[in-house]
Amino acid sequence: MTPTDLIGSGMTSARTRERMVNRLLEQGITDLSVIDVMRRTPRHIFLDEALAHRAYEDTSLPIGHGQTLSQPYIVARMTEVLLADGPLKKVLEIGTGSGYQTAVLAQLVGQVYSVERIRALQEKARQRLSLLKLNNVRLRHTDGGLGWPEDAGSFDGIIATAAPMGVPKALITQLAEGGRLVIPVGGGDVQDLLLITRRGDGHETRVLEKVNFVPMLGGVL
Repeated sequence: MTPTDLIGSGMTSARTRERMVNRLLEQGITDLSVIDVMRRTPRHIFLDEALAHRAYEDTSLPIGHGQTLSQPYIVARMTEVLLADGPLKKVLEIGTGSGYQTAVLAQLVGQVYSVERIRALQEKARQRLSLLKLNNVRLRHTDGGLGWPEDAGSFDGIIATAAPMGVPKALITQLAEGGRLVIPVGGGDVQDLLLITRRGDGHETRVLEKVNFVPMLGGVL
């Protein structure tokens, strides 16, 4: 991939990316650091070439293996919520997918730990993150519901890009005190996007809005 490919042209140009950013502002995204990162991150490289021209549309897009790249609004919204209490040093992402959400996080937090159950997706994401010289990301091929158990209690934030039927207890225990988990929960076509904040041995839960995510599945491929 050449520098020109990263910059984009036509339907992947900076002008098209700017239209996406303006739409995010109209949709209520207010964190300008999130807006700036999404403005400069070439979303089109996180899709196969046949779909790259649709990268900046306000829709989710297939990335293979039954998975999707979330629509720009959802990426921005979940990132904004995760960062709402201030800068974070250590974030866990459940579901690397194409690597786009990972790339956005990597430019906003100290260190990203990202797990993915589908090795083929993980390898593509690794190449894209390397291309962007995002060196503060650790990737692991594992069942997302397990999280990153040896670092339990140390994550300032956790973000999940697939929907379990219920919140995995392992993820709550992996939050640091005051840490925030942003996760879609529920079955069917519509789920609740939750913000869960760890408070001592318990946690607080707030429903943010309705969303549509692929289900969180167990095992690895």
